[in-house]
Amino acid sequence: MTDSWENLEREAMACRGCSLCEGRQHVVFGVGNRSAEVMLIGEGPGATEDREGVPFVGRAGKLLDDMLELIDLDRTRVYIANIVKCRPPNNRDPLNTEQEACIGFLRRQTALIRPKIIVCLGRIAAMQLIKPDFKITREHGQWFEKAGVRMMAIYHPSALLRDPFRRPETFDDLKALQAEIRAVCTRTYPREEAE
Repeated sequence: MTDSWENLEREAMACRGCSLCEGRQHVVFGVGNRSAEVMLIGEGPGATEDREGVPFVGRAGKLLDDMLELIDLDRTRVYIANIVKCRPPNNRDPLNTEQEACIGFLRRQTALIRPKIIVCLGRIAAMQLIKPDFKITREHGQWFEKAGVRMMAIYHPSALLRDPFRRPETFDDLKALQAEIRAVCTRTYPREEAE
């Protein structure tokens, strides 16, 4: 049977696959363009996201919007999701068991979207999607390829709020992302912007 957004979202909303479901207000499924060529993937929702049911809507989300704007993007041109769909308590990193319980939803979202580029927002997403020993301080901004998808990781926006000195490196990573989008994506930037 072919997967659909409706089935996937309904299953995610009813999920009881790990203990994170016990404390959630909302399942934070994902947001953006379901035909996007670019997916951004974080680790998990925070308090504001749990309250509103939308990823990256708190302070880190505002910074992410600003980061996207720097390279002429916004939420209508990308799809944003997380490794886990429910908030870990006290914003702790999601445990491996929680990630494993939830990763199937992200894989199915990715299969429906079929992005050309995936951007991991932070170390946790990069370790899950790029390689288990990913070192964000050393490997941010580097390109990897898996199953024909171009992948990179940048610092998580919340890390940039805590350490603004990382912002110049992240600006360079964003410019590299913009160049890669222009090279491999056909729909992300309207033609007149690309010329």
